[in-house]
Amino acid sequence: MAALLLAGVLWGCAGKAGERGGSAPSDKTPVVLNEVAHSIFYAPMYVAIEEGYFADEGLDLTLVTGFGADKTMTALLTGEADIGFMGSESTIYTYKEGASDYAVNFAQLTQRAGNFLVSREPIEDFTWDMLIGKDVLGGRAGGMPEMVFEYILKKNDIDPANDLSIDQSIDFGSTAAAFSGGQGDFSVEFEPHATSLETKGDGYVVASLGEDSGYVPYTAFSARKSYIEKNPAVIEAFTRALQKGMDYVQTHTPAEIAKVIAPQFEETELSTIETIVGRYAAQDTWKTDLIFTEESFTLLENILEEAGELDGRVPYEDLVDTTFAKKAAP
Repeated sequence: MAALLLAGVLWGCAGKAGERGGSAPSDKTPVVLNEVAHSIFYAPMYVAIEEGYFADEGLDLTLVTGFGADKTMTALLTGEADIGFMGSESTIYTYKEGASDYAVNFAQLTQRAGNFLVSREPIEDFTWDMLIGKDVLGGRAGGMPEMVFEYILKKNDIDPANDLSIDQSIDFGSTAAAFSGGQGDFSVEFEPHATSLETKGDGYVVASLGEDSGYVPYTAFSARKSYIEKNPAVIEAFTRALQKGMDYVQTHTPAEIAKVIAPQFEETELSTIETIVGRYAAQDTWKTDLIFTEESFTLLENILEEAGELDGRVPYEDLVDTTFAKKAAP
């Protein structure tokens, strides 16, 4: 029974590679994509799925949610997934650990952090020093959400270790429930949890980490070095489909985008999806192309170093391949 339920969950996460719930044409190349989380933050990818761009490129895409970058990377390195979608800090960690067939980033999706600071009470003129002495529900140590949060604190001359208490013990995706249950004075939340807390009256968004951190290479697509070498046509087709999704969100309204990706979020009201898409669009979340620049990679390493998660630089040319993104660029 457990196996049947799991199979159902995995199929339910599959996008419209062909039609949702139906069998994909047999002449298409199967590709398993493991995403770190299922979030409206990644709207261009879901547009590409729902508009059939992957199918148009000859790919039979199966989307699986890993629920954490560590799990997504494990799926990628063990061959359970062909392509991983997560914070690219994971590719640096794996490389530093000495993996021979390490993951290489070939397309960057988001250029802003996608989480928000939620307070128990509305604060009209929030400043980051209001967190001093407070309890905050944070993220996993070494993960992008937590590192970007600490990066912002340091930019505002706040010591993450001594000026406030950051709870990093709560599982990814469970902080909103913990906050509703009375834990913490503030919580760092992704969507749709931030908006859900507001809707229930349990919290209020007072700051955007994406706006206050500036442009950061938050999430990217990667594949094992050997997979890219053996399947360049697949990676090229995958990247072309993604670029079509990127083009769509740049040329359509939040209402139009929300309507397209709504099947991916059946438990979320269409009006809520539109609100969240609008919030992400307003802060310039998505790149116009998928090129992961060396400047962005250097910034990522700066953030890792400041967080104490990196003891030496790694070669950009080893961990980033821009060939496919440049070919697909508008």
